[in-house]
Amino acid sequence: MAVTRIEKSNPQLSRDNTLTLTLHSDNLDRRQDVTVYNPYSAQKDLPIVFLLHGVYGNNWVWMDLGGAHQVYESLRKQGLSEFVLVMPSDGGLWEGSGYLPLEEHGNFEKWIVDDVLNTVLDTLGSVSTQSNLYITGLSMGGYGALRLGAKYASQFSGISAHSSITKVEDLALFTDKPLENYQTKQTHESDILYWCNQNKADLPPLRLDCGTDDELFESNQELVTKLNQANIEFQYEELSGGHEWPYWNRNLVKTLKFFDQIEKQKH
Repeated sequence: MAVTRIEKSNPQLSRDNTLTLTLHSDNLDRRQDVTVYNPYSAQKDLPIVFLLHGVYGNNWVWMDLGGAHQVYESLRKQGLSEFVLVMPSDGGLWEGSGYLPLEEHGNFEKWIVDDVLNTVLDTLGSVSTQSNLYITGLSMGGYGALRLGAKYASQFSGISAHSSITKVEDLALFTDKPLENYQTKQTHESDILYWCNQNKADLPPLRLDCGTDDELFESNQELVTKLNQANIEFQYEELSGGHEWPYWNRNLVKTLKFFDQIEKQKH
């Protein structure tokens, strides 16, 4: 078993409708944290949304910098389907792990798709293996969402990404770590387009957006061109704003509505 120990927050002592987990992961050989919003619902088989953070961040930033729970609750009042929001640490490597399988430092991919997912399924009564799974993220988390969503396409019902790093080289904008530190065993492993092509038949609905003032804007345009050339179906929006929390807070609405639309089509 990859997770050998779980600590859970006490709902009587922690913030409303929020669960914090600390897991010891054999994939990482360390402890890491996960925040879950809406963990105690009496409903069953609720859909799960992974929200992956960017460089410098951790499990708390989507709520405490991005207000993800407030966005969700506002949309719920407007008829949004009920979801469980799962916000994991990226694994705590350097300024960011890239959510990649890095031989010498830890398997940050398996941490997300195995350890975090299985712990949530085992811990929460409101979700199960019948729950639809969605993935989104911002910046490095957008890269993680696109790559993991495409690589594990058959497991996900929808993919969304904001202001994404679209290739490992983009990390140079945010870290001084040599890019060879992010080298994966297989050269294609880190390539979003490779996994989109490999799993084209199974790709779930996909959307991405980027702000026109974002330093990753051209990188996103390049990925969009390649996706079009590969005849990959997706939605793309160029929006006002930069690489900043107000942008992500504002546009998380689009992701949750996108997932809601998919969810309602399934029922």
